[in-house]
Amino acid sequence: MKIAMIGLGKMGLNLVENLLRNNNEVVAFDLNKDSVKKASELGASPAVDLDDVLKQLDSPRIVWSMLPAGKPTDETINVLSEKMSKGDILIDGGNSFFEDSLRHNEILKQKEINFFDAGTSGGMSGANKDGNFMIGGDDKDIFEKYLKPIFEGIAQKDGYLYTGKAGSGHYLKMVHNGIEYGMMQAIAEGFDVLEHGQFDYDNEAVAKVWSNGSVIRGWLMELAQSAFSKDPNLDEIKGVMHSSGEGKWTLDEALKQQIATPVIGLSLMMRYRSMEDDTFTGKVVAALRNEFGGHAVDKK
Repeated sequence: MKIAMIGLGKMGLNLVENLLRNNNEVVAFDLNKDSVKKASELGASPAVDLDDVLKQLDSPRIVWSMLPAGKPTDETINVLSEKMSKGDILIDGGNSFFEDSLRHNEILKQKEINFFDAGTSGGMSGANKDGNFMIGGDDKDIFEKYLKPIFEGIAQKDGYLYTGKAGSGHYLKMVHNGIEYGMMQAIAEGFDVLEHGQFDYDNEAVAKVWSNGSVIRGWLMELAQSAFSKDPNLDEIKGVMHSSGEGKWTLDEALKQQIATPVIGLSLMMRYRSMEDDTFTGKVVAALRNEFGGHAVDKK
């Protein structure tokens, strides 16, 4: 399959490599020329602008946008809505708010362009190999014919799901990230208790034993082990926990639906709290976000 990737950041560039490894042809574009060069070195065909992207694709053209949510995605989809043709396929794989995806779908539907919102999980390593994808879109037949073979190749076994109508993919990813907030907060608070307790624990060893056979084993615990292996007490970073929106969106939706989500709500509040004073809890969450997603940490 031939597909274009627009946005070659931490996730987009890894997705390019994953797509190429699975026998797809990729046209790559980013405003950053160095990123385009890196994609070209991987085997992608470079493009100089959006017109060049579309020229290099076969009909129906498949374009995957992997841009930051908000203005960058809005502007790109608006431009593409004018340049793409009836029957073409546009995927938004970024962390867009699901209501924005509903709006994007309406814009593209008027042009008879097929829109799919693909919530993407697994961090940079998942983007590069065996990722996790939650894909919404109004036309299941289009998904089955053109997109399913792509996701089958780049996802982990059972690691992709067609979720139904447009918007449902990003809605599911939003809730996924809300859960992620709560899980990371619980792990971080546990290590904070250990840090202030009377016993002298090796944090890396604790994370390792908890990763092997315990009830709380999982990838986040493995990432905690990795973070502690590099900085045993996280002395080199500040406990500032940045948030990119999904936790707040999940909480807003829960309040709208009158659903009690106290763990997710408090984990979001603790991220705001971390902006004021340093805490070990904040250090652990910051380290975990850096491990899975390459998110920046504030250094001391």
